[in-house]
Amino acid sequence: MAAELARTNRQVHLTVTDLDPTMVRAARHGLARLPQTTAEQADATHLHYDNESFDVVTSFLMLHHVIDWESAVSEASRVLRPGGLFLGYDLVASRMTTLAHLIDRSPHRLIEHGQLEAVLAQAGFEPVSVRYSYGGLVLRFASRKAYTPVVADLNTETP
Repeated sequence: MAAELARTNRQVHLTVTDLDPTMVRAARHGLARLPQTTAEQADATHLHYDNESFDVVTSFLMLHHVIDWESAVSEASRVLRPGGLFLGYDLVASRMTTLAHLIDRSPHRLIEHGQLEAVLAQAGFEPVSVRYSYGGLVLRFASRKAYTPVVADLNTETP
């Protein structure tokens, strides 16, 4: 996904992250010819980036591999600038998706139908758009980090 985004949007700088160092090395290799991309090891629940440092955060089939995915959603909000977009898709908890992950023994905590909407809102995202497809097995989301209202202090005098 990152390689295609970088190839079709050469003016965009992409930072690709993964917790697994092997995946980071693979991403670096796959993105080597795209100078506007970087691949870094990062924990989605404790990102090492400054507050409000990205315009867009994407998540492609990643959240369900983060046991505390709610913290990953909060971190996405923290690193996004006001008005920034959080976009992605993931698997929904079902007998089929649970069985597939039990067979491959990957750590996971699948998102229940209707659960992501509340987590996005609590993390400060609006409007929340979550669509379910493929018989309810996949969810696609698009949300925008809310702008923080500026409150004027009316108790101060201006010279």
